[in-house]
Amino acid sequence: MLRNKLIILTIAFTFISIMIGVVNNKYLAQKPKVVVVLKGLETQYWEIVKAGVEKGFHDFGVEGKVVAPISETEIDAQEMLLYRVLNENPDLLVVSPIDSDIIPVLEKYVEKNIPVLLLDTDYPFENKTAYIGTNNFQLGKMGGMVLASKLQPGNEVALISGDINHSIAGERIKGAKASLEAAGIIVATKEVDLPNESELVKQVMETILLNYPNIKGVFADTDIRALGALEAIGEYDLKLPVVGVDGINEMIELIEEGIIAGSVAQNPFDMGYKSIESAKKVIDGESLEQNIDTGVDIIIKGNATERLNFQQKLLK
Repeated sequence: MLRNKLIILTIAFTFISIMIGVVNNKYLAQKPKVVVVLKGLETQYWEIVKAGVEKGFHDFGVEGKVVAPISETEIDAQEMLLYRVLNENPDLLVVSPIDSDIIPVLEKYVEKNIPVLLLDTDYPFENKTAYIGTNNFQLGKMGGMVLASKLQPGNEVALISGDINHSIAGERIKGAKASLEAAGIIVATKEVDLPNESELVKQVMETILLNYPNIKGVFADTDIRALGALEAIGEYDLKLPVVGVDGINEMIELIEEGIIAGSVAQNPFDMGYKSIESAKKVIDGESLEQNIDTGVDIIIKGNATERLNFQQKLLK
């Protein structure tokens, strides 16, 4: 009799265990799949975006992964990644397109009813579900205001940027120019289409200092370009305010030391996190605003330490 009871209990326990496994597997299978394709992962900026994305995966119960080409200049490599991801049939794609040439690949996602969210970089892609990122005109405008606060009306400045026809660099320079001119600051020269490499920008800045000896400040559309300008200024034993964009750690350390006037920063962690929050909403059938602004921070000596500590923790 006792033996029969033990057999029944064993069978019942086994059945319950199997059912729990089935339920768990069903739950895991129902987790939405989201793939995030970034421009690259070789800079602090993209590492922080990735950290925000991964936190989003965890918090919103999303099965996801982050992939990227080796460099932000490898358009063909990003295109190949996107085709590979397309064959995986994710529930949703989040992408930071390197170039508008990527748009025809994104159209293929739409054809397969896979929603596409643009992250960090917005392009005129009619069928995108939403753009999550920064208003780069406002970002440049705030940077111009920071620089203008260190100058006097009538002072001359130089503007330094990458591809002026690109939506990011072009809007940042337009915004900075608007703020500076509104404050009575003269834009003496504008050097554009420069690579995002501090050493090459340093050489350009040396030429600017020779040709425009009355320059009193510099605005650069990225912190890396700003650091190149700063190095050239230091070698000429000058002290000119330099303002960059992005808020990378090296720049923040110089702000703490009082060497750099300031930086205006996007919120890359929030950008990554909100992209997954938005992805989950879309998958659940909720509607989104067409543009989701992740905000801008002004980093100056008074708040640099807090920002630096936060970013260093993310990059450990």
